[in-house]
Amino acid sequence: MPALHCYVVTPEQTVRETFADFVAVALDDGELGIAPGRAPLIARLGVGELRITCAGKTERYYIENGFVEVINNVVSLLTERAVAADEIDEFFVQEELDMARGEPAHTPEGMALRDETIRRAREQLRVARRNTR
Repeated sequence: MPALHCYVVTPEQTVRETFADFVAVALDDGELGIAPGRAPLIARLGVGELRITCAGKTERYYIENGFVEVINNVVSLLTERAVAADEIDEFFVQEELDMARGEPAHTPEGMALRDETIRRAREQLRVARRNTR
């Protein structure tokens, strides 16, 4: 019997509510694995992959920023964006990545924006491609 209750919420909707054996989330400074009995915590989410595992099956999502809270075996992710890996359009994301790479940036702000677009596109592609393995 899974022991974690996991919620994935964006400003628009509840993307996923499920029970899980294990959850792994992308943080600003790495990855966090959450198992039943985890001590309470609140952490800042980064850009990357969310994995929810139950009965040996893993669901993958691409997430962008927000917060994760763990308390009493309830994992609540409040994120700006969450997309199931199988819903990521790799062709569209690859085009976005190629456009960003070719975009000139003449100011520090422009370079930061371009680099962030590239990072997000790369992470989306990574999540989508890991899902097909």
